[in-house]
Amino acid sequence: MSAIDLIGVRKDYGSQTAIHGIDLALPEGAFIVILGPSGCGKSTLLRMVAGLETITAGELRIGGHRMNEREPKDRGCAMVFQNYALYPHMTVAENIGYPLKVAGMRRAERQARVAEVAASLELGALLGRRPGELSGGQRQRVAMGRAMVRQPRVFLYDEPLSNLDARLRVQMRLELRRLHEKLGATSVLVTHDQQEGMTLADHLVVMKDGRVEQAGTPREVYSRPASLFVAGFLGSPSMNLLPAEVLEGGDTLRLAGGHLVRLAEPLAERGRVTLGIRPEHVTTGGLPARVEMVEDLGASVLVHAQLEGGAAIAFHSPAEAAPARGEELGLGLPPARLHLFDPTTGRRLAAVARAESAHRGLDFPVA
Repeated sequence: MSAIDLIGVRKDYGSQTAIHGIDLALPEGAFIVILGPSGCGKSTLLRMVAGLETITAGELRIGGHRMNEREPKDRGCAMVFQNYALYPHMTVAENIGYPLKVAGMRRAERQARVAEVAASLELGALLGRRPGELSGGQRQRVAMGRAMVRQPRVFLYDEPLSNLDARLRVQMRLELRRLHEKLGATSVLVTHDQQEGMTLADHLVVMKDGRVEQAGTPREVYSRPASLFVAGFLGSPSMNLLPAEVLEGGDTLRLAGGHLVRLAEPLAERGRVTLGIRPEHVTTGGLPARVEMVEDLGASVLVHAQLEGGAAIAFHSPAEAAPARGEELGLGLPPARLHLFDPTTGRRLAAVARAESAHRGLDFPVA
Protein backbone atom coordinates (compact mmCIF):
# COMPACT_ATOMS: atom_id res chain seq x y z
CA MET A 1 0.00 0.00 0.00
CA SER A 2 1.17 3.53 -0.78
CA ALA A 3 1.40 6.08 2.01
CA ILE A 4 1.64 8.97 -0.46
CA ASP A 5 0.47 9.03 -4.09
CA LEU A 6 1.43 11.83 -6.44
CA ILE A 7 -0.63 11.67 -9.64
CA GLY A 8 0.41 14.05 -12.42
CA VAL A 9 1.41 16.66 -9.83
CA ARG A 10 2.60 19.97 -11.31
CA LYS A 11 3.65 23.28 -9.79
CA ASP A 12 3.73 26.53 -11.76
CA TYR A 13 4.98 29.92 -10.67
CA GLY A 14 3.40 32.18 -13.26
CA SER A 15 4.81 31.10 -16.61
CA GLN A 16 7.59 29.04 -14.99
CA THR A 17 7.02 25.34 -14.24
CA ALA A 18 8.91 24.03 -11.20
CA ILE A 19 7.41 20.52 -11.05
CA HIS A 20 6.52 18.79 -14.33
CA GLY A 21 3.64 16.33 -13.84
CA ILE A 22 5.24 13.90 -11.39
CA ASP A 23 3.77 10.44 -10.80
CA LEU A 24 5.03 8.65 -7.68
CA ALA A 25 3.73 6.03 -5.25
CA LEU A 26 5.67 6.22 -1.97
CA PRO A 27 5.30 2.99 0.05
CA GLU A 28 3.88 2.98 3.55
CA GLY A 29 6.36 2.59 6.40
CA ALA A 30 9.40 3.18 4.17
CA PHE A 31 12.19 5.72 4.47
CA ILE A 32 12.07 7.58 1.16
CA VAL A 33 14.83 10.00 0.14
CA ILE A 34 14.28 12.54 -2.64
CA LEU A 35 17.74 13.37 -3.96
CA GLY A 36 18.91 15.99 -6.41
CA PRO A 37 20.97 19.15 -6.93
CA SER A 38 19.90 22.58 -5.72
CA GLY A 39 17.00 23.95 -7.75
CA CYS A 40 15.72 20.56 -8.97
CA GLY A 41 12.35 20.99 -7.19
CA LYS A 42 12.77 18.46 -4.37
CA SER A 43 11.94 20.90 -1.53
CA THR A 44 9.02 22.32 -3.53
CA LEU A 45 7.65 18.80 -3.93
CA LEU A 46 7.98 18.14 -0.18
CA ARG A 47 6.23 21.42 0.66
CA MET A 48 3.38 20.47 -1.68
CA VAL A 49 2.93 17.23 0.27
CA ALA A 50 2.99 19.19 3.53
CA GLY A 51 0.44 21.74 2.25
CA LEU A 52 2.85 24.68 2.38
CA GLU A 53 2.71 25.04 -1.43
CA THR A 54 -0.44 24.80 -3.52
CA ILE A 55 -0.70 22.21 -6.27
CA THR A 56 -1.23 23.70 -9.72
CA ALA A 57 -2.46 20.46 -11.31
CA GLY A 58 -2.71 16.76 -10.49
CA GLU A 59 -3.68 15.02 -7.28
CA LEU A 60 -2.04 14.31 -3.94
CA ARG A 61 -3.30 11.39 -1.86
CA ILE A 62 -2.12 10.50 1.65
CA GLY A 63 -3.39 7.21 3.03
CA GLY A 64 -5.71 6.96 0.03
CA HIS A 65 -7.44 10.30 0.74
CA ARG A 66 -7.23 13.36 -1.54
CA MET A 67 -5.31 16.15 0.18
CA ASN A 68 -5.14 18.96 -2.41
CA GLU A 69 -7.59 21.22 -0.57
CA ARG A 70 -6.85 20.20 3.02
CA GLU A 71 -4.98 22.43 5.46
CA PRO A 72 -1.47 21.35 6.55
CA LYS A 73 -2.69 20.48 10.06
CA ASP A 74 -5.25 18.04 8.62
CA ARG A 75 -2.85 15.98 6.47
CA GLY A 76 -1.33 13.79 9.19
CA CYS A 77 2.20 15.02 8.42
CA ALA A 78 4.86 16.56 10.61
CA MET A 79 7.72 18.53 9.07
CA VAL A 80 11.30 19.08 10.25
CA PHE A 81 12.93 22.12 8.65
CA GLN A 82 16.53 22.82 7.68
CA ASN A 83 16.76 25.81 10.04
CA TYR A 84 15.08 23.96 12.97
CA ALA A 85 12.39 26.71 13.29
CA LEU A 86 12.43 26.62 17.12
CA TYR A 87 10.91 29.35 19.28
CA PRO A 88 13.93 31.04 20.95
CA HIS A 89 11.95 32.26 24.00
CA MET A 90 10.59 28.79 24.82
CA THR A 91 12.34 25.98 26.66
CA VAL A 92 13.03 22.63 25.04
CA ALA A 93 9.97 21.17 26.78
CA GLU A 94 7.76 24.04 25.58
CA ASN A 95 9.05 23.76 22.02
CA ILE A 96 8.40 20.02 21.88
CA GLY A 97 4.97 20.31 23.48
CA TYR A 98 3.76 23.36 21.55
CA PRO A 99 1.83 21.42 18.84
CA LEU A 100 -0.07 19.60 21.60
CA LYS A 101 -0.84 22.86 23.38
CA VAL A 102 -2.26 24.32 20.16
CA ALA A 103 -4.34 21.15 19.73
CA GLY A 104 -5.84 21.70 23.21
CA MET A 105 -4.33 18.68 24.99
CA ARG A 106 -4.50 18.83 28.79
CA ARG A 107 -1.30 19.90 30.54
CA ALA A 108 -0.65 16.66 32.45
CA GLU A 109 -1.10 14.53 29.34
CA ARG A 110 1.03 16.95 27.33
CA GLN A 111 3.87 16.81 29.86
CA ALA A 112 3.82 13.01 29.88
CA ARG A 113 4.04 12.89 26.08
CA VAL A 114 6.89 15.43 26.03
CA ALA A 115 8.83 13.45 28.64
CA GLU A 116 8.39 10.25 26.61
CA VAL A 117 9.62 11.85 23.39
CA ALA A 118 12.50 13.64 25.14
CA ALA A 119 13.68 10.35 26.66
CA SER A 120 13.73 8.64 23.26
CA LEU A 121 15.88 11.48 21.89
CA GLU A 122 18.12 11.70 24.98
CA LEU A 123 16.91 15.24 25.68
CA GLY A 124 15.60 14.63 29.21
CA ALA A 125 18.39 16.64 30.89
CA LEU A 126 17.86 19.59 28.52
CA LEU A 127 14.11 20.19 28.90
CA GLY A 128 14.62 23.41 30.87
CA ARG A 129 17.08 24.98 28.44
CA ARG A 130 16.34 27.35 25.58
CA PRO A 131 17.51 26.83 21.96
CA GLY A 132 20.31 29.38 22.30
CA GLU A 133 21.91 27.17 24.95
CA LEU A 134 22.00 24.07 22.72
CA SER A 135 24.39 22.72 20.13
CA GLY A 136 23.33 22.27 16.51
CA GLY A 137 22.75 18.56 16.98
CA GLN A 138 20.68 19.13 20.10
CA ARG A 139 18.53 21.76 18.36
CA GLN A 140 17.96 19.31 15.49
CA ARG A 141 16.79 16.66 17.95
CA VAL A 142 14.40 19.15 19.54
CA ALA A 143 12.94 19.89 16.11
CA MET A 144 12.55 16.15 15.54
CA GLY A 145 10.90 15.80 18.96
CA ARG A 146 8.38 18.49 18.12
CA ALA A 147 7.45 16.49 15.02
CA MET A 148 7.37 13.16 16.88
CA VAL A 149 5.12 14.39 19.67
CA ARG A 150 2.18 14.67 17.27
CA GLN A 151 2.49 10.96 16.38
CA PRO A 152 2.02 11.67 12.65
CA ARG A 153 1.52 9.14 9.88
CA VAL A 154 4.22 10.82 7.77
CA PHE A 155 7.46 12.60 8.71
CA LEU A 156 8.74 15.15 6.21
CA TYR A 157 12.40 16.23 6.49
CA ASP A 158 13.62 19.26 4.51
CA GLU A 159 17.44 18.86 4.42
CA PRO A 160 17.53 18.51 8.23
CA LEU A 161 21.27 17.73 8.47
CA SER A 162 22.76 20.30 6.10
CA ASN A 163 23.66 22.78 8.88
CA LEU A 164 25.65 20.22 10.87
CA ASP A 165 29.36 19.45 10.62
CA ALA A 166 30.51 16.24 8.94
CA ARG A 167 30.96 14.17 12.13
CA LEU A 168 27.59 15.20 13.53
CA ARG A 169 25.85 14.50 10.20
CA VAL A 170 27.00 10.88 10.38
CA GLN A 171 25.75 10.60 13.98
CA MET A 172 22.39 12.18 13.14
CA ARG A 173 21.94 9.87 10.12
CA LEU A 174 22.17 6.93 12.50
CA GLU A 175 19.67 8.58 14.86
CA LEU A 176 17.22 9.30 12.04
CA ARG A 177 17.39 5.71 10.87
CA ARG A 178 17.01 4.38 14.43
CA LEU A 179 13.98 6.59 15.03
CA HIS A 180 12.40 5.50 11.78
CA GLU A 181 12.75 1.83 12.72
CA LYS A 182 11.31 2.52 16.17
CA LEU A 183 8.33 4.63 15.08
CA GLY A 184 7.35 2.68 11.96
CA ALA A 185 5.89 5.77 10.26
CA THR A 186 6.59 6.78 6.67
CA SER A 187 9.55 9.16 6.37
CA VAL A 188 10.31 11.39 3.38
CA LEU A 189 13.59 13.31 3.39
CA VAL A 190 14.98 15.65 0.74
CA THR A 191 18.72 16.23 0.35
CA HIS A 192 21.40 17.12 -2.18
CA ASP A 193 23.90 14.87 -0.38
CA GLN A 194 24.12 11.59 -2.32
CA GLN A 195 25.90 9.79 0.54
CA GLU A 196 23.07 10.79 2.88
CA GLY A 197 20.53 9.53 0.37
CA MET A 198 22.27 6.20 -0.22
CA THR A 199 22.73 5.42 3.48
CA LEU A 200 19.28 6.43 4.74
CA ALA A 201 16.88 5.37 2.00
CA ASP A 202 14.78 2.27 1.56
CA HIS A 203 13.58 3.93 -1.65
CA LEU A 204 15.47 6.60 -3.55
CA VAL A 205 13.94 9.18 -5.90
CA VAL A 206 16.45 11.13 -8.03
CA MET A 207 15.20 14.44 -9.42
CA LYS A 208 16.47 16.86 -12.04
CA ASP A 209 14.83 20.06 -13.35
CA GLY A 210 11.47 19.33 -11.74
CA ARG A 211 11.23 15.77 -13.07
CA VAL A 212 11.92 12.31 -11.65
CA GLU A 213 14.97 10.82 -13.38
CA GLN A 214 14.81 7.46 -11.61
CA ALA A 215 13.20 5.79 -8.58
CA GLY A 216 14.09 2.51 -6.89
CA THR A 217 16.17 1.06 -4.09
CA PRO A 218 19.55 2.74 -3.59
CA ARG A 219 21.30 -0.39 -4.91
CA GLU A 220 19.11 -0.52 -8.03
CA VAL A 221 19.67 3.14 -8.82
CA TYR A 222 23.43 2.95 -8.21
CA SER A 223 23.92 -0.32 -10.10
CA ARG A 224 21.66 0.44 -13.09
CA PRO A 225 21.41 4.22 -13.56
CA ALA A 226 18.66 5.11 -16.02
CA SER A 227 20.40 8.19 -17.40
CA LEU A 228 23.73 9.96 -17.73
CA PHE A 229 22.58 12.41 -15.05
CA VAL A 230 21.95 9.66 -12.48
CA ALA A 231 25.19 7.91 -13.44
CA GLY A 232 27.19 11.07 -12.85
CA PHE A 233 25.29 12.31 -9.79
CA LEU A 234 25.52 9.11 -7.71
CA GLY A 235 28.87 7.86 -6.56
CA SER A 236 31.97 9.48 -5.09
CA PRO A 237 33.94 9.74 -7.26
CA SER A 238 31.33 9.73 -9.99
CA MET A 239 31.14 7.22 -12.82
CA ASN A 240 33.75 7.44 -15.59
CA LEU A 241 32.03 8.50 -18.84
CA LEU A 242 33.91 7.89 -22.09
CA PRO A 243 32.92 8.69 -25.71
CA ALA A 244 32.74 5.60 -27.93
CA GLU A 245 31.32 4.26 -31.19
CA VAL A 246 29.37 1.03 -31.71
CA LEU A 247 30.86 -1.04 -34.51
CA GLU A 248 28.95 -3.22 -36.99
CA GLY A 249 27.47 -6.22 -35.19
CA GLY A 250 26.78 -4.18 -32.03
CA ASP A 251 29.04 -6.21 -29.73
CA THR A 252 32.18 -4.04 -29.90
CA LEU A 253 32.94 -0.42 -29.05
CA ARG A 254 35.76 1.73 -30.43
CA LEU A 255 37.13 4.32 -28.00
CA ALA A 256 38.54 7.72 -28.95
CA GLY A 257 42.10 6.34 -29.17
CA GLY A 258 41.05 3.54 -31.54
CA HIS A 259 41.15 0.78 -28.94
CA LEU A 260 38.33 -1.80 -28.96
CA VAL A 261 36.15 -2.86 -26.02
CA ARG A 262 33.95 -5.96 -26.13
CA LEU A 263 30.38 -5.85 -24.77
CA ALA A 264 28.67 -8.56 -22.74
CA GLU A 265 25.61 -8.32 -25.03
CA PRO A 266 25.19 -6.70 -28.47
CA LEU A 267 23.56 -3.28 -28.49
CA ALA A 268 20.34 -2.53 -30.34
CA GLU A 269 21.71 0.95 -31.16
CA ARG A 270 24.48 1.94 -33.61
CA GLY A 271 26.68 5.01 -33.86
CA ARG A 272 27.96 7.22 -31.07
CA VAL A 273 27.40 6.21 -27.44
CA THR A 274 28.70 7.16 -24.01
CA LEU A 275 30.34 4.31 -22.11
CA GLY A 276 30.21 4.40 -18.32
CA ILE A 277 32.13 2.42 -15.72
CA ARG A 278 32.48 3.09 -12.00
CA PRO A 279 36.04 3.61 -10.66
CA GLU A 280 35.80 0.56 -8.38
CA HIS A 281 35.13 -1.67 -11.42
CA VAL A 282 38.17 -0.66 -13.51
CA THR A 283 40.78 -3.45 -13.51
CA THR A 284 44.26 -3.99 -14.91
CA GLY A 285 44.26 -4.81 -18.60
CA GLY A 286 45.34 -3.78 -22.05
CA LEU A 287 44.10 -0.18 -22.53
CA PRO A 288 47.20 2.07 -22.41
CA ALA A 289 46.93 4.88 -19.87
CA ARG A 290 49.16 7.41 -18.18
CA VAL A 291 48.79 8.37 -14.49
CA GLU A 292 48.18 12.09 -14.00
CA MET A 293 47.37 12.36 -10.28
CA VAL A 294 47.08 10.09 -7.23
CA GLU A 295 44.81 10.96 -4.29
CA ASP A 296 45.74 9.26 -1.02
CA LEU A 297 42.55 8.14 0.75
CA GLY A 298 44.29 6.26 3.55
CA ALA A 299 43.50 2.56 3.05
CA SER A 300 43.38 3.06 -0.72
CA VAL A 301 44.25 5.62 -3.38
CA LEU A 302 42.21 7.15 -6.18
CA VAL A 303 44.20 7.27 -9.39
CA HIS A 304 43.39 9.74 -12.16
CA ALA A 305 44.75 8.68 -15.55
CA GLN A 306 44.42 9.54 -19.23
CA LEU A 307 43.70 6.96 -21.89
CA GLU A 308 45.17 7.15 -25.37
CA GLY A 309 42.90 9.54 -27.24
CA GLY A 310 42.64 11.95 -24.32
CA ALA A 311 39.74 10.50 -22.28
CA ALA A 312 40.10 10.84 -18.49
CA ILE A 313 39.50 7.81 -16.27
CA ALA A 314 39.67 7.29 -12.49
CA PHE A 315 40.11 4.03 -10.58
CA HIS A 316 40.90 2.75 -7.11
CA SER A 317 44.13 1.05 -6.13
CA PRO A 318 45.42 -0.42 -2.84
CA ALA A 319 47.67 2.10 -1.10
CA GLU A 320 50.62 -0.31 -1.02
CA ALA A 321 50.41 -0.80 -4.81
CA ALA A 322 49.76 2.81 -5.79
CA PRO A 323 51.24 3.81 -9.16
CA ALA A 324 53.39 6.93 -9.45
CA ARG A 325 52.49 10.08 -11.34
CA GLY A 326 53.57 9.76 -14.97
CA GLU A 327 53.60 5.96 -14.86
CA GLU A 328 52.36 4.08 -17.93
CA LEU A 329 50.00 1.19 -17.25
CA GLY A 330 47.19 -0.89 -18.76
CA LEU A 331 43.55 -0.73 -17.68
CA GLY A 332 40.70 -3.19 -18.18
CA LEU A 333 36.98 -2.47 -18.63
CA PRO A 334 35.09 -5.67 -17.70
CA PRO A 335 32.13 -6.12 -20.11
CA ALA A 336 29.70 -7.04 -17.31
CA ARG A 337 30.45 -3.73 -15.54
CA LEU A 338 29.81 -1.39 -18.48
CA HIS A 339 26.90 1.04 -18.75
CA LEU A 340 25.89 2.48 -22.13
CA PHE A 341 23.98 5.71 -22.76
CA ASP A 342 22.69 7.74 -25.68
CA PRO A 343 24.89 10.88 -25.69
CA THR A 344 22.04 13.02 -27.07
CA THR A 345 19.09 12.00 -24.88
CA GLY A 346 21.17 10.79 -21.94
CA ARG A 347 18.99 7.67 -21.54
CA ARG A 348 20.34 4.20 -20.87
CA LEU A 349 20.64 1.98 -23.95
CA ALA A 350 19.15 -1.50 -24.23
CA ALA A 351 20.82 -4.68 -25.49
CA VAL A 352 19.26 -6.31 -28.57
CA ALA A 353 17.44 -9.08 -26.67
CA ARG A 354 15.99 -6.68 -24.13
CA ALA A 355 14.96 -4.16 -26.75
CA GLU A 356 13.14 -6.88 -28.73
CA SER A 357 11.37 -8.14 -25.60
CA ALA A 358 10.22 -4.62 -24.72
CA HIS A 359 8.96 -4.16 -28.28
CA ARG A 360 6.84 -7.32 -27.94
CA GLY A 361 5.37 -5.94 -24.71
CA LEU A 362 7.10 -8.40 -22.36
CA ASP A 363 7.88 -7.44 -18.79
CA PHE A 364 11.64 -7.28 -19.24
CA PRO A 365 13.95 -4.84 -17.42
CA VAL A 366 15.75 -2.19 -19.44
CA ALA A 367 19.47 -2.83 -19.81
